[in-house]
Amino acid sequence: MSSLNPFHLAIPVKEITETRYFYKDILGCEEGRSSDHWVDFNFFGHQLVIHIDSSKENILNENSVDGKSVPVPHFGIVLDWDVFENFEKKIRNKVEFIIEPYIRFEGQAGEQKTMFFKDPSGNALEFKTFKNINQLFEK
Repeated sequence: MSSLNPFHLAIPVKEITETRYFYKDILGCEEGRSSDHWVDFNFFGHQLVIHIDSSKENILNENSVDGKSVPVPHFGIVLDWDVFENFEKKIRNKVEFIIEPYIRFEGQAGEQKTMFFKDPSGNALEFKTFKNINQLFEK
């Protein structure tokens, strides 16, 4: 797979203190620039910015995938298999999973492991990994 340019994603949060702690201390994202109303993070090489939005209502929908209720919208990152497993161990007792880590398409093209949880402001995150990253877009 070729090198990717970092994406930039700005998300609304209810407040800064607890959400900053979550991304910095629980997920281990390095903090960049900030103000009283927003904070930049290095989200696995990508730029994630949390912005205070006191009107955030956490409206989430769900789609059924593998018999599980997947929150929509959500965002996340695809990690290397070993990095995913180490990250999963690091956060296991620090987050409340919406969907516990599990393997999809086991033994098939596109085999992957995925997990879902929310930040303190209710934004849903998905972290996933592929047995073979070259099958990321495999049909």
